Amino acid sequence: MKLDKTKLGISPINWVNEDVLTLGDHYTFEDLLGDFSSLGFSATENCRKFPKDPDVLKTALAEKGIRLTSQWKGVLFSDPARRDEELKSYRQHVDFLKRMGSEHVVTCELGGSIIGDPRRQGIVENVIPLTPEEWGYMVEGLNQAGEICRENGMKLVYHYHIGTVVEKPDEIDRLMASTNPDLVHLLYDTGHAYYGGYDPLELIQKHGDRVGYVHLKDIRQSVLDRVMESGIPFQASVIAGVFTVPGDGCIDFGPIFRALNDREYDGWMIIEAEQDPSVANPYEYAKLSKRYIDGIITDMTDSGTEKEDE
Repeated sequence: MKLDKTKLGISPINWVNEDVLTLGDHYTFEDLLGDFSSLGFSATENCRKFPKDPDVLKTALAEKGIRLTSQWKGVLFSDPARRDEELKSYRQHVDFLKRMGSEHVVTCELGGSIIGDPRRQGIVENVIPLTPEEWGYMVEGLNQAGEICRENGMKLVYHYHIGTVVEKPDEIDRLMASTNPDLVHLLYDTGHAYYGGYDPLELIQKHGDRVGYVHLKDIRQSVLDRVMESGIPFQASVIAGVFTVPGDGCIDFGPIFRALNDREYDGWMIIEAEQDPSVANPYEYAKLSKRYIDGIITDMTDSGTEKEDE
């Protein structure tokens, strides 16, 4: 990570939630861009409030000096009957992001999940693990999708996520071991790692060479403890406030930034906090987090200067 060129962006999910649609639904595209610009961010991810026409969106973002870094893409590669349809949809998604100038495609398997498997009707609260055969199909699909990204000068970054079949440490490790490292990269999400039981620092130390993109998210330990003790499902945990921005939770981001720096990570880092904006003002929390992160980078820079002078 080049400390003098840290690429820090902000996610719209701090304002407008994508999993719990009632949270922040009153915000408009103009509201979001105004806040991002005022806070001094130069990058963001796509959002359901953004214009669908890529030319309109690109022009609007450019007027504020903001670029689109990526957009979530849920896939059903674990179902071989859907493979051709899924890859066609994936290629269209890649084409859109390429037109937007994005270099990463945030990708997540939805088979068996509680957050978007279209084959599961109604409210579901339990993840259905993949069979060994389904896992193999998922890996094949991810490698194929990764090749589509590579052909377009982009990277597939896999987003392990609570409520899906890749959320726990052993599942993340298995994904890294079974996919092609040249085609399937890792979206390093600090909050989802901690929630799923993976020490974020240990994760970066173990799989740092696979990281292609970063989501910076913190955890409220007291809420997570209650979630685990009571078996509260993911969507309800978001409403309860399990997530917050870096600098407001239990994760120590200093060692994490140093670990990224040691690995010379130079990609985007996007601040996230899936929480109720009516309870936690997204503008104020983003400002708090930016100040916290700037402080970490300043300390690292000063420490580096001191070492050079010794």
